[in-house]
Amino acid sequence: MRAKSVHLYTDGSSQGNPGPGGYGIILEWVGTSYKKEFSEGYFLTTNNRMELLAVIVGLEMLKESGIEVTVYSDSKYVVDAVEKKWLFNWEKINFKGKKNSDLWLRFIKVYKKHKVSFQWIKGHNNHPQNERCDSMAGMAAKKKNLVRDIVFETNNKKMF
Repeated sequence: MRAKSVHLYTDGSSQGNPGPGGYGIILEWVGTSYKKEFSEGYFLTTNNRMELLAVIVGLEMLKESGIEVTVYSDSKYVVDAVEKKWLFNWEKINFKGKKNSDLWLRFIKVYKKHKVSFQWIKGHNNHPQNERCDSMAGMAAKKKNLVRDIVFETNNKKMF
């Protein structure tokens, strides 16, 4: 039996860095017409946190384990951290001196449940799903009721 396969398109953004931010996700089941979109906005966050959170939430939305997932992202930060194995070196040093360790730990937990590969795509280059995710991320950041990124705000109180 062939493993289930999913394409996960993601994008994250912030208006100011830090500032209000959001992410957009599209999940497409390969070989079917099933597609799911999701977005969320945050009161105060960074672009990198939203890029990473988009991937995390997309993977967390998968109900079964062991799914082959190709993540399409325009974030060199996220793609390179995993594909160039930086993340696993950071994990060995308990993320000492690394930003976003809370999200990276959350990512590792869900990453290990699936067969995940990454495909970097150039942002703002007329890729339909990337453009849609970018639009959703921007709209999510402009919502009235934004979620608080408590870990980021707590860790960066001196900035504000």
